[in-house]
Amino acid sequence: MTQKLLAGNQAPDFALLNADGQKVSLADYRGRNVIVYFYPEAATPGCTTEACDFRDSLASLQSSGYEVLGISPDSPEKLAAFTGDFALTFPLLSDEDHTVALAYGAWGEKLVDGEVVDGLVRSTVALDGEGKVTLAHYQVKAQGHVAALKAELGV
Repeated sequence: MTQKLLAGNQAPDFALLNADGQKVSLADYRGRNVIVYFYPEAATPGCTTEACDFRDSLASLQSSGYEVLGISPDSPEKLAAFTGDFALTFPLLSDEDHTVALAYGAWGEKLVDGEVVDGLVRSTVALDGEGKVTLAHYQVKAQGHVAALKAELGV
């Protein structure tokens, strides 16, 4: 497992392609709070549940000063289909070589169907306007995660 981020850490900068093939960088969000969440694969049951929960909570998160960015190892083309199929209204970013997931501690060993494999660990990191970590959760469950996160953030 890579080093996990902790509250107070400076979040690693990144620039990734979104579903439209446009480059999006963390620096684009300076001055705003950002929730960066990592999910294993677009259009799978847990990832769809989590993405739709973020979509359905986006207005309340944004009105409380939070932007949302989703990151997975999926290609921009797969992200475009996922965005369209589920009317997702926040950027999904492609981390095909999982460099950003590694930097954020969201890549490592996990249990899948009783087998230990290397892969993306469902994780959520909240950042302040200067890019400092305010909270970091790893091995989160898709179901109910956004509601618990909103409660923790006071949204």
